[in-house]
Amino acid sequence: MNVSQETMDRLAKFDTPTICNAIELFDVRPRNTGYMDGSVQCNFPEFPPVVGFAVTASFRSSAPPASGDAYDAMDEQVKLFEAQPGPAVVVIQDLDEPPVAAVFGEIMCTTYKAFGAAGLVTNGAGRDLDQVRDIGFPVFTGSTICSHAYCHLLDVGKPVHVGGLDVMTGELMHGDINGVTSIPLDIATEVAEVARQVVDAEKNLLDYLSTPGEKSPDKVATLRNELKDALTQISQDIGGK
Repeated sequence: MNVSQETMDRLAKFDTPTICNAIELFDVRPRNTGYMDGSVQCNFPEFPPVVGFAVTASFRSSAPPASGDAYDAMDEQVKLFEAQPGPAVVVIQDLDEPPVAAVFGEIMCTTYKAFGAAGLVTNGAGRDLDQVRDIGFPVFTGSTICSHAYCHLLDVGKPVHVGGLDVMTGELMHGDINGVTSIPLDIATEVAEVARQVVDAEKNLLDYLSTPGEKSPDKVATLRNELKDALTQISQDIGGK
């Protein structure tokens, strides 16, 4: 399923909670699935949303690799970037429990960015965060650890489990200060359209609540019901297509 750059740009205009709200209206998956849990956090909350296609790998640092250099698998990994229909989002599962050392640092992130990656997500740790911020590369991690120990990548391109979410290479990912979600490819273009409708539907209630002056609980209830009705209508319109 191809996703155009125009759609990617439109998705990037919305925060991740709005994308999640839009996906819910399609009723294509249970509402408690499809996104990462709170164990994975955005390191640079000032950065805009990240949108891209997952390129996966697993990782260990508790013991040396059986053979080869710690960075050998990166060559294979960045080659997978070219196979994606848009920018890659590197998704790495740290298999050590608990994490022993940093999954990435300045060199890895600079490499990924040079090959067009939009960001990196891991349940493991990161390091060199000042330097990674300086190059403008968004990262989402489970922790921060100063050493790389015996870091090495494993199983490039195979399914991983990060932040409670199963991720396969090629899945469309969206992340920001609020967390990371996947977007089903077959509805990605529609999600970009519906996200705008969700924002518009919320506007009357939010405008009323944020305008100075005394508030009426009855008015709030009325506007909240209008919002609920608007979202129901959007969902019905989706179902009728």
